[in-house]
Amino acid sequence: MSETRTSAIRGMRRVAGGPRGRAVRIALAGTALALSFAIPAPAPATAAAATPAMGAAGQAHAAEADPTSVMTYTAKDRQEALAYWTPARIKAVGKSVDLGPTGPKAKPWQGTALKTVGRLFFINANGADTWCTATAVKSANRSAVMTAAHCVRRGSSPDNTHILMVFVPGYSKGTMPYGAFAVRSAVTPRTWETDSTDDLSTLVVDADKHGRKLTDVVGGQEIAFNRPVGGTISSFGYSATRPQLGEQLLRCVGTAKKKQHGPQAIPCDMSGGSSGGPWLADFNTTTGKGVLISVNSSLDSLTPTEMQAEVMGPTAQKVYDRAQHS
Repeated sequence: MSETRTSAIRGMRRVAGGPRGRAVRIALAGTALALSFAIPAPAPATAAAATPAMGAAGQAHAAEADPTSVMTYTAKDRQEALAYWTPARIKAVGKSVDLGPTGPKAKPWQGTALKTVGRLFFINANGADTWCTATAVKSANRSAVMTAAHCVRRGSSPDNTHILMVFVPGYSKGTMPYGAFAVRSAVTPRTWETDSTDDLSTLVVDADKHGRKLTDVVGGQEIAFNRPVGGTISSFGYSATRPQLGEQLLRCVGTAKKKQHGPQAIPCDMSGGSSGGPWLADFNTTTGKGVLISVNSSLDSLTPTEMQAEVMGPTAQKVYDRAQHS
């Protein structure tokens, strides 16, 4: 089932139950620490609700069998998103939240510039300016970006979705070296929409203002599914901890271990804003390339020592395939 997001949908601020996640989500979306951040945004001139593409009982029943859920943004939405996220607004949102000092496990990335990793800016379901982290990956349409599902919509709350989304690859200390790419669609697992499980999403972005597709500009990380848990992982994110406050990419390195109830984890103390950041296996510090095997999803506590991420299996692959062929 597809949901069409019409222009300036921030009028939909319905109260919704929080995610039933296993740990603390890290996008700082509203009341949950979901790794994005919030400052009130001015209301746009118009607002409209989402329109389900399938309304008839038979169609809805058929849609339930579809393991993916797709949101699309109109051309007007995308134009508004690019106009909305000015350098001044980006600077303001970075200063709006201070989650304390950066911990000892998260180190500023000083190596080869990671063109594929960037900040994902959006207005959350509470109507607040926020951000997550996202990564360009190799795909058939050369336009796919991986992030966390909670950076796209609230779990177990289909109507509470985020809007005016733009991806800024290679963001660093106020610079946008490759420009901004408006998000035209977001694919999430239906299990996230209904039950707050499988916290991952694949976005499809527009070409840039010069007509170039995303991975033609910045390249794309390899992506792997059904990979056994283990090995050394580099996790990246734009954490809202100081002194970086989302302005600089941080990195944690650790050995992935399987958790009892499904996710995998590495030692890491990044916090809000790092949601959706890549887990790269076989990471080469010289080339900045690796294999994306998951994304930052949740923390073990409000004083984090561990970052958790989904094990990307068949559902994740269906989400990615749906996006890369759209």
